[in-house]
Amino acid sequence: MSGKRGDDVRSFWIWFIFLGLSWIFAFLPVIQHGNPDQLPWRLGSSAIFFTAFFLSPLFRVKPAMLFVTLLVASLFSVISLWPTSTSTSTPYILLVFSILAGKAVYRLSTIHAACIGLVLAAGAMVPGLFGYAEFPWFFLVLYSVILAMGLALFRTVWSHNEESTVRYETLLSEYRNMKRRLITDEQHARQEERTQVGRDIHDSVGHKLTALLMQLEMHRMQADGDTAEVLKGLKALAKESLEETRNAVKSMKQQETSGLPAIIGLLRRLESESFMRVTLTARHGALTVPLNNIQSIAVYRAVQEAMTNAMKHGSTREVHIIFEAPGGGIFRFEVSNPYLRKRDTYREGYGLKAMRERMEEAGGELQISQYDNQFIVRGTLFMSKLTEEGVR
Repeated sequence: MSGKRGDDVRSFWIWFIFLGLSWIFAFLPVIQHGNPDQLPWRLGSSAIFFTAFFLSPLFRVKPAMLFVTLLVASLFSVISLWPTSTSTSTPYILLVFSILAGKAVYRLSTIHAACIGLVLAAGAMVPGLFGYAEFPWFFLVLYSVILAMGLALFRTVWSHNEESTVRYETLLSEYRNMKRRLITDEQHARQEERTQVGRDIHDSVGHKLTALLMQLEMHRMQADGDTAEVLKGLKALAKESLEETRNAVKSMKQQETSGLPAIIGLLRRLESESFMRVTLTARHGALTVPLNNIQSIAVYRAVQEAMTNAMKHGSTREVHIIFEAPGGGIFRFEVSNPYLRKRDTYREGYGLKAMRERMEEAGGELQISQYDNQFIVRGTLFMSKLTEEGVR
């Protein structure tokens, strides 16, 4: 998600620089040939235009406000670039209007984009009605029609690409879920098989060894001398065999994984159950860090609570998780999700407090921050500190 957001920011600045250069080339002739008394209101309207254009990315999730800001930007672009009685027509004005129309088509609904287009088209044609030097009407009409057709074609292709992307991500998500279910089913099948083998060993070999122990003990109590010593040795051997059999059965019933691999396995299950899209990144030897049970539980519960908060309060169902263990002395994790709200609007409730307390009990700390439309939970475990305090 951060990659898409970075692309959006980069795209905004590229188009803004392109618009700024076009604005300068369109505005300079107006300033050079215009009345000096008009300079204050032209600069003021230009400031309003750029303010509205800068504010527009903040309302991408609010179509009504985005339409208002782009409409204000369009109106004040027309006012700022209104021709003077002595200035000649410059194609950069049409370029500015075309960029605004393209942004409206890209971000707004068809009706709202058409309204913006009508305002800009009127801004290009109306000055000619008042006798200002402008482009020929035929050229303006032909340019407007071609531009509208081009933007309509772009919107159609872009919509089809968006639908294809959504279908691809849906199919990819289904594929991932199916693959994970197959892995889980296979693990369950293996566990059932181990349990059945352990039960058979316990019921057959274990019971027979127990019966053998009882018979040996009975014969040892009836025997004397060397025979009793031999039976005592045989009893000890049978008892040792029974204990090893019980240990083998017990180990077959235990889980195979622990530490961070176990956390990742649980995250996969949590992802499939909560329908979240998780992007997991492991850095700097995070997969080999020796987390004990207390640390593993603390990390898992913290990530689980962060994912729950992202699902309840986040702007999308996407979560980015990073695990890293730089130098092997500490283990860090970070859970971030989009949070398109004002800063410091969250309050630390019971879940976050419990998460912080659990991390501190495991010998670490927890930080919660919100900036750049991101809600971030960072946790740190100090491995050396745990060793000194004997937690491990």
